Amino acid sequence: MPVTTDDGLRELLELDTVAVVGCSSTPGKAAHEIPAYLQRHGYDVIPVNPYADEILGREAYDSLADVEEEIDLVDVFRPSEEVPGVVDQVIERKEERGDVRAIWLQLGIEHDGAAARAEEAGLRIVQDRCMKVEHGRLVR
Repeated sequence: MPVTTDDGLRELLELDTVAVVGCSSTPGKAAHEIPAYLQRHGYDVIPVNPYADEILGREAYDSLADVEEEIDLVDVFRPSEEVPGVVDQVIERKEERGDVRAIWLQLGIEHDGAAARAEEAGLRIVQDRCMKVEHGRLVR
């Protein structure tokens, strides 16, 4: 089952290093403002966007496989139909490096089949919730 309880969400919000797939370089977009909020609140935000060189003062990576640092959680700002491909990349990374522990699908993003595959691979997953909103509600 995807994580839905406050205690479960709180546990995931305690993870430090967040790779943001679909992170935007455009101020005003949710995919820019939410990672910026997370960064301001102490998270190590790693932008993943093949069309940008730098976002939020950090090098932007083309893919999760290119990220050199350890990743705790992958925050996804991509359409729901792209979630299976992102989950495949996360599972592959977890199997190769053993570092990713969870996937967070932002508000309006969900894919039950991909979520089930993620859970089978030992990942925790959140669907259709805003990380900023939940952080403000449960942590701040």
